[in-house]
Amino acid sequence: MNIEVILLALSPIFLAFIIYEFVKHRKHYDIKDSLTNTALALLHQGSDAIALLLLMPFFYWLHQFALFDISMSLATVFIAFLLQDFLYYWFHKASHHIHWLWAAHVVHHSSTKMNFSTAFRQSLMYPLAGMWVFWLPMIIIGFDPRVAFTVVALNLAFQFFVHTQIVDKLGWLEKVFNTPSHHRVHHSTNKAYLDRNFAGVLIIWDKLFGTYVEEDTEKNGPCRFGIVGQIQSNNPFYISFHQWIYMIKSAFNAKGLKAKCRVLFSYPTSSVEKQNAES
Repeated sequence: MNIEVILLALSPIFLAFIIYEFVKHRKHYDIKDSLTNTALALLHQGSDAIALLLLMPFFYWLHQFALFDISMSLATVFIAFLLQDFLYYWFHKASHHIHWLWAAHVVHHSSTKMNFSTAFRQSLMYPLAGMWVFWLPMIIIGFDPRVAFTVVALNLAFQFFVHTQIVDKLGWLEKVFNTPSHHRVHHSTNKAYLDRNFAGVLIIWDKLFGTYVEEDTEKNGPCRFGIVGQIQSNNPFYISFHQWIYMIKSAFNAKGLKAKCRVLFSYPTSSVEKQNAES
């Protein structure tokens, strides 16, 4: 079973939550924005399916050199879940600090809305950016590639439910799990919240590695969603490629190999942000 099959199987549940939220909390939605989210989701699913088809032979070739022969049991599935969630934390953090990865991940953050449909706002460029590289340690350790990517899919499915403003803080669950409150912080452009709360399922990684911030509307005001240097477009292709175009042009214009590498792999800036600074 692969990522696309799992997420498609869960799509009726996702749709039910979106309909409920839309009917009961219409103010959090913009029709054009949600339609864009849907288009981006379809593009993302298509590119992921093609990437898995092309890369699966490589994953199984790599698996023959695995350090351990891991058979499936409740204990090993739990270990797979913990390991993948740990790796997801580092992928997510890297996606905010390395321009090459941000060029794909910026798509997910580009909406100024925060609702369940925002979870669908994904980039078709993740395979090229190399998201799959972060799951290779699971294969090298000894998890079957299909098991590894099944756990990835379940992690992403969980994250659908943290994209909402209608759920308040959840008591003791806030101490262990990623929650809507934690993830609102992550999507916020408030200065105190930038580049925080990278959790997939477990918030413990942020608390361990110093990237955790609690949502505090009294101190920091309500969350303002989107990116630094907002883009004013609902065109899914512009949203998908604007940061790549800006990054590649900037790298091309940079003088010297070191400067070009800095553009590609240092902390990202946006074309809109640069234009605002120069105006």
